Amino acid sequence: MKKLAILALLALELAVGGCGRNNTPQNSSTTTVNGNWEALLSGGTGAASQLNFVTTFTVTDTVGANNQPLDITGFSFFNAGACFANSVGASTWTGNATLNTSGTNQVTGTLNFTVVSVIPAGNRLTLTGNVTGTSNGTTTTTGTLSNGVVSGTWTLTGGSDCAGTGTFIMCQGNSTCTVP
Repeated sequence: MKKLAILALLALELAVGGCGRNNTPQNSSTTTVNGNWEALLSGGTGAASQLNFVTTFTVTDTVGANNQPLDITGFSFFNAGACFANSVGASTWTGNATLNTSGTNQVTGTLNFTVVSVIPAGNRLTLTGNVTGTSNGTTTTTGTLSNGVVSGTWTLTGGSDCAGTGTFIMCQGNSTCTVP
């Protein structure tokens, strides 16, 4: 009888000891994205084919949160053309990102970026893409994204010569990069 009681207590201890464990893998770290990014657009015709730009923004992922807003602090077209002016106040910019940092510090996610012209009024450039890169964070520190690349599609809507679609690649701190 004592052996049976001991076995029952041992089984109970194992059952209770297993409670509260969470075997769901968690992100290894939180990652901040910052710095200059250069976007190279392909496709479109006429003025819609000339919309390469550089931007500066910051975003920090939050585990479990989606569509974190970009803090855009700079933006300039290389060759704005007829669809956008490059003067102060000539356009507005918004964006958001969802980032996931794996246990091996690989960063993946999505990024959306929109430019709306004020001068001339009514043109909208929308970029939607996938983010890749690496983070140097740990489970207790916030990492910084490096080797960041965003690739995806763009759409321009507005005036007759300011409409089109195509693909883009956006590189972190580099003037050239390749789609991973």
